[in-house]
Parts: sequence; C-alpha cells; structure tokens
Amino acid sequence: MTEDPTGSLRHHPHSSPLTHNPKEIWKKGGRMFSVLLAINLVLLACTLVSSAAFNKVAVHDYDVFFMLTIIMLICIAWILFYLIVTAKRRDAILYKDSHAGPVWLRGGLVLFAIFTLVMDVFKTGYYSSFLNCLSAIKIIYPLVQAVFVIIQTYFLWISAKDCVHVHLDVTRCGLMLTLTTNLAVWMSAVTDESVHKAHTKFQNVTEGTHRWIMKGNFGSTESCSCDSQICQIFQSGYFWLYPFNIEYSLFASAMLYVMWKNVGRLIDHHTHHIHHLKFRLFRRTFFVGIILGLFILVSGLAVLIIYEVQVNSSSQPDKKDEALIMYYTFNIVCLSLMSLVCIGGSIVYRFDKRDMDHHKNPTRTLDMALLLGAALGQYAISYYSIVAVVASTPRDAISALNLTYSLLMIAQHTFQNIFIIEGLHRQPPEDDHKIHPHQKDLYGLTFVNINAVSLRVPESGSAQPSPLPHSQGAVAIQPSDVVQSIMIPKKVKWRRKFLKEISLFLLLCNIILWIMPAFGARPQFDNDKELSFYGYSMWAAIVDICLPFGIFYRMHAVASLLEVYIMS
Repeated sequence: MTEDPTGSLRHHPHSSPLTHNPKEIWKKGGRMFSVLLAINLVLLACTLVSSAAFNKVAVHDYDVFFMLTIIMLICIAWILFYLIVTAKRRDAILYKDSHAGPVWLRGGLVLFAIFTLVMDVFKTGYYSSFLNCLSAIKIIYPLVQAVFVIIQTYFLWISAKDCVHVHLDVTRCGLMLTLTTNLAVWMSAVTDESVHKAHTKFQNVTEGTHRWIMKGNFGSTESCSCDSQICQIFQSGYFWLYPFNIEYSLFASAMLYVMWKNVGRLIDHHTHHIHHLKFRLFRRTFFVGIILGLFILVSGLAVLIIYEVQVNSSSQPDKKDEALIMYYTFNIVCLSLMSLVCIGGSIVYRFDKRDMDHHKNPTRTLDMALLLGAALGQYAISYYSIVAVVASTPRDAISALNLTYSLLMIAQHTFQNIFIIEGLHRQPPEDDHKIHPHQKDLYGLTFVNINAVSLRVPESGSAQPSPLPHSQGAVAIQPSDVVQSIMIPKKVKWRRKFLKEISLFLLLCNIILWIMPAFGARPQFDNDKELSFYGYSMWAAIVDICLPFGIFYRMHAVASLLEVYIMS
C-alpha cells in the first residue's frame, strides 16, 4: 500500500528534514526572496511619492504615475498567468482556507472597486481637459488602474481561499509584487488627498511657505486652467472618491497577504475546523444596537454637514468655534458610549462558555496585527494633542473638549481592540438544532406528559410509543432528557444577544467615525492649538502620516466587528 506524502507531512510535522518535500525545505527561502522584493519596491515607491510631494525636489508626479503604470501592467500579466496557467495545473490547489476571504470582505472589496472605477472615470475626464499642457501618462495611468482594479477584483473573488502547490516561488513573488503595488497606489492617493486638503484648508497661508512645503498636482497644473464647469466637476468628483480608492488598496493588500501566507500550506482537516456560518443580520437581536447605532450614524452625518459648512464659510468666521464645539461634543458622546459598551462586552466574555480557538489562522493573525498597528496612528495624534493642550495657555472650552476627546480616543481604541480580538478567538456557537439524533423529533411536540412511558424513536425518525423500549432499533429516553430537550430552545441566550447588539452598535459607530475624517473633517487643522504649538510644517507631517492609519483602522474594525457579530 502506498503512503500519501502529504498525509505523512500532516501527521508527522516533526519528522526528519530528509523526508520532507524539497519544496517545503525551500519554503522559507522563497518567502524571504519575495519579502525582499516587496521591501525594495515599497521603499522605491515611498521615495518617489514623498519626493514628488515637495516643491523643491526635482521629481514630478508624472514620474510616480509612470512607475505605478509599469508595475500595474506587470501585475496584470502575472494575474492572467496565474488564472490561465497556474490555477489550471493538475493538483495546483489541493486545499482551500475556509477562513480566508469571507464573502462580506470580498463584497466590501467589490463595493470599493466600483467607486474606484468611477474615480478613474472622473480622473480621466479631468486630465483630458489639460491634454495640451500635461504629460500623456496622466491620462494613461487612470485607464491602466481601471483595468488593474477589474482584473485584481475578479482574481481575489475566485482565488482568495487558494492554497497553491505549484509555481511556488513565482506565485509568492507575484503576490508580493501585487501587494506592494496596492500599497504604492495607497501612498500616492493618500499624498494627493493630503495635498488637496492642505491646499483647501490653508489658502490664507503665505504662498511661498505653502509652495515650499507641498506641490502635488497643483504644482504641475499651474500652466493649465480649469475654467469649464465640467472640468471642475471632474476635479471635485475624483477627490471626493479618494477614500474608497484608499480603502480598496488596503483591503486588497490584506487579502493578498493571506494568499501569500497560504502558498504551499498543508492543511490537516482533522485540526482545521470549518465553520459554515450563516449571515443573518437581525436574528436573535433586540434591535437596540441597530437603532442606537443608526441614530449615532444619522446624527454624525448631520454634524459633519454642519461642520463643513460652518468651518469653510468665509463670510462667518466666528462660526468656526461653534462648529468645533459641536464636533468635539458629538465625538465625546460617541466615544464614551463605545467605550462603555466595549467594557460591557468584555465582561460578558468572562461568562461565555465557548472554547477559545487556538488553531492556526493567518487571516485572524493579520486582523489582529492590522488592528493594533493601525491604532498607533490615532494614538500618536492623540498624544501629540494632549501635550499641546496641557503645555499651552490659555485653556479655553475648546481646549478642554480637545483634551477630553483625545483621552477618550485612546481609551476607546484600547477597549475596542480587546473586545474584537477576544471575539475573534472564540469558537462559533454550536447550532441549537444540532442535537442528539434520538431526540430530534421531540422538538416538534407541543406537550409531553413527563410521567408517561418512554418514547420509542425508530431509525426512521417517527416517534411511536412502544411497550419494548429496549428492543433493537429503539432507544429509551428518560423523562429528564425530554425536559432538557424541550427547555433548550426556550432558553434565553442573553449572552449571545447582548454580544450581537454590541457588535452592531460598534459597527455603525465605526462607520460614522470613518466617514467624518475620510470626507473632510479635519479638527486637527481647524483647531489652532496644535498648529501654534508645533508649527505648520511639523503638525502637518504628523497628521498626514498618522491620520490615514486612523481612518483605515475604522474600516478594518467594521470588517472585524461584522465577523464577531456572525460568530456570536
């Protein structure tokens, strides 16, 4: 009898290296080569993007667009090679990682991809207005990006769960190249959006100072005029769609990293538990979390609209302080409720009887790392604000609100991370209807006389009274078992309901806390306390570097809370 080599690898992980597959021996070497490739490409992209943002550096934004266009074309070629050649090979995909690429994550990726394609249409229309005075690469770049987004989204939709076992080194390098391409696109989009926000917020800053600090697209289009109404619509349209492009690049990068970790992975189905979780949004809920969350969401949208109108109103500059007070008050209330709810959820977990899931799960490991890493951005901004408020004088009402807001932001991130990470490590609850096969028909009974004789449950499943309870094919069921069978479905699952309410409420709150900074709310610049304490150059660098991570944290928390909700 022949022995399965993969089976021996699964059941004898500590066997001698001489018995291992040569591909497994080179696993770490192949990963190291792809990681080094990714590091060098990220550093090159970071250098070009940051250099193109400063006015006194002889690097232009079309140099960045040229580099991004080339690497996107290479990624398109590799993805097509994977779909046409690698995935079609015999025994190419032996396993599927059930935890990777859940449907709600892929659905979010498709949603962000649609908005990214709309942004590319607006960007193409905007740059086409300057065809006579701009480089052609600025029109080619959004077109190539649109093709890249379409192909990559299709690739991730059908291949996110793959554990590839052929073309290992090529696949690892291709995945890392595609991942770093998304990160480079993300850096370019964040820089472009930051320059646009700075140009909008600081039109009154000395022109020489502003031009020395950043140029972005504004420095390259000085000789071109956007006078037509359609040109202005295209310009404002694609800047408003930048947040979706940013989130798309980060979502795709996370899914590609999980695929990279799964290349060559051998999954033991005896230890790899597959949980088929059903997404039922309003099952076993009291609607308290969804109602309160929607109230916070709608209120936040109203606060954002009023804030943007009053802060950007040049005719009424005295409305700026009122807008800041309103913004800080809303966030203080929201963050306080979220912190209390997270603490309550962590207390409920102390009484949760579900086992902890300690199995290897690259998706969960990445989720934890992204939550903890992305929170550092908001931590940094909050601590800088705390130092500026405490060390500055005089201290007014806005400073007090800013200090409270910064402290609550730190507390809320901490408590929410604890709640989410503990929820992700819990085993999904067993289905209430998965009971012993001999008791399955008892659930249909309206009334059972406990003092009556035992019920005979034949193998066919129909309950019949029998004078011979111990005959072949019959099982005697005690009255206590009958009572337990009837009591289980009526038992109030208050812990699960409470956790679901918490998850829904936190999910909606994180959505509004993502929308507000992603679509223009910048109290860090509208409040003069930090600007006067650190100076424009230093404070702008702190916010522009740290805030994108804080924005990404909110959207990633939404995805993680959705998974916690489904697993509760």
